[in-house]
Amino acid sequence: MSVTGHAEPAVTSPPAPGRQQSDGRTSRRPPALRLLARPEVGVFLGAVAVFVFFLVTAPPVRDGSSMANVLYQSSTIGIMALPVALLMIGGEFDLSAGVAVITSALTASMLSYQLTMNIWVGVVVALLVSLGIGAFNGWMLVKTGLPSFLVTLGTFLILQGVNLAVTKLVTGNVATDDISTMDGFGQAKKIFASSFDVGGVQVKITVVWWLVFAALATWVLLRTKYGNWVFAVGGNKESARAVGVPVTFTKISLFMLVGFGAWFVGMHQLFTFNTVQSGEGVGQELIYIAAAVIGGCLLTGGYGSAIGPVFGAFMFGMVQQGIVYAGWNPDWFKAFLGVMLLGAVLINLWVQRTATRR
Repeated sequence: MSVTGHAEPAVTSPPAPGRQQSDGRTSRRPPALRLLARPEVGVFLGAVAVFVFFLVTAPPVRDGSSMANVLYQSSTIGIMALPVALLMIGGEFDLSAGVAVITSALTASMLSYQLTMNIWVGVVVALLVSLGIGAFNGWMLVKTGLPSFLVTLGTFLILQGVNLAVTKLVTGNVATDDISTMDGFGQAKKIFASSFDVGGVQVKITVVWWLVFAALATWVLLRTKYGNWVFAVGGNKESARAVGVPVTFTKISLFMLVGFGAWFVGMHQLFTFNTVQSGEGVGQELIYIAAAVIGGCLLTGGYGSAIGPVFGAFMFGMVQQGIVYAGWNPDWFKAFLGVMLLGAVLINLWVQRTATRR
């Protein structure tokens, strides 16, 4: 006689109310981690800290005219930091950006003065020259496959030599002639180097242009197909090419955007001082790149924003002017710059690891 056993069905208790089972793949990250994933969060907090620090240690900063000077210094860096940041998101960087600013100003000044033309002729030709320099850098990059470091280092040396040699050859001096009495100067100055009154404080027009360009760059990155292309070629250009992204066009156009920025800042310098020193601009490219890095852009590409470099440039302007207002030795500015750069890199690394951790 056999005995047949019947297994009782397993009884499972229902999950506790409000608890959801998850395997970790479908769980949503906490809002704090999603916020940390934004590349501009770290630099925003850093900018606030620097602002508060100098607000306490340098009382003159609290004056409206002092803040106007801070914003002006920030804008001259920030206008160039924006296209440099877009280029870095696209996976490249430009070492010739600093001297390209001076090349643009020299072109407009000497062409207009030596040929006795309306100043706008020189401004337009300078724009074409600046765009041409950017196109050359981009074309050399995509055609040769050389790293952008080598391509733009070569351009940097070429422009540095040409700026000095041509200026001496044409003017017999290391600086251009004063163009303040030429036709069209007043109109151009209103666009590139004028000021306007806000509550009794004179604010430079470059501050407005800086914010306009930042808003435009943000819209392009986040709302247009071109913005998707920039992130794609910076992340992995071969994968981007495989899905139909025009890699060559995107890379060259990004370098040309840097050329446009160099032209604009060059015009500002020309119409602010009426003359240009041909040996200037060396080292400024590092300031632009540092502002973009502090703003959350990675040298490896594919990550960053346009808002981050705005705060990065503000930190530079705040430190540069804050040291003066605090009565400290201005030589400390470069030391602060190095500390901010290293700190930003470490914060960005921590933010990335925290944001991607499950």
